[in-house]
Amino acid sequence: MNSNVKSAILWIIAVAMTLGAVVYQKRTGPTYPVRGEKTIGDQKIPYQLIRSYNTGFRAPVKIVAPDTAITGEIKFRRFKSFDKWTVEPMFRSGDTLIALLPGLPAAGKVMYQVTLAKGGTSVLLNSDPAVLRYKGAVPGFILIPHIFFIFFAMLFSTRAGLEALARGRLTYVYTWLTVIFLAIGGLVLGPIVQKYAFDAYWTGWPFGHDLTDNKSLVAFIFWIVALIFLFRNREKRSWAVVAAIVTLVVFMIPHSMLGSEIDYTKEAPKTEMPD
Repeated sequence: MNSNVKSAILWIIAVAMTLGAVVYQKRTGPTYPVRGEKTIGDQKIPYQLIRSYNTGFRAPVKIVAPDTAITGEIKFRRFKSFDKWTVEPMFRSGDTLIALLPGLPAAGKVMYQVTLAKGGTSVLLNSDPAVLRYKGAVPGFILIPHIFFIFFAMLFSTRAGLEALARGRLTYVYTWLTVIFLAIGGLVLGPIVQKYAFDAYWTGWPFGHDLTDNKSLVAFIFWIVALIFLFRNREKRSWAVVAAIVTLVVFMIPHSMLGSEIDYTKEAPKTEMPD
């Protein structure tokens, strides 16, 4: 097979695998909205319950229900707390029912359920409470480069692994690129993003259990090991394969798993939630 054709095929596979991992990670993460559809009367109501919002504001929960005979209420309390549940009616704005969850500081979480009603019939949208976490706003000039470098770190990692499997001569080059992009995206920009969002530069090992931090560290360590072996002997391609597999696995772990959160069980329970 022509080397250019072979390289193009490997790049296509690498891009497909990377995009697949990104989509899987996003859709299975704890900040991805809870989606579904429920029928009330003769109408199907699709819903999307948010699970992440910037601190400093009250997070809006919105349900599109054009039939004005449909009403709604929301039940909520702080996550990891002994608070009593608070129940409030949703208000209508045009064809949308809206409720405002109480604002909490960064890493504060609130759990909630939404119920719709019409003509004496009520429907609970989510039997398992949705959990929303507040976070600080991250400036675009930090967040965008972070996403860019992490994505290309995943891409070069996958490409390096495929290059090693194909016994290509560029395994060492792609390994260097992976290390550089991982270092900038995960170990430099990652902590800065974390600081803006949750006021802590690092909440992974040994200071915490944040899997977002830990998986960047694990991937980086494996690629450093692969780089050392390849530096000594370019034929040690198997280490690049191992590092690529580890990176793919750890980056498929949902984003923000075991992330920063406030434990309100250490405080007195609240009978009324803050605005």
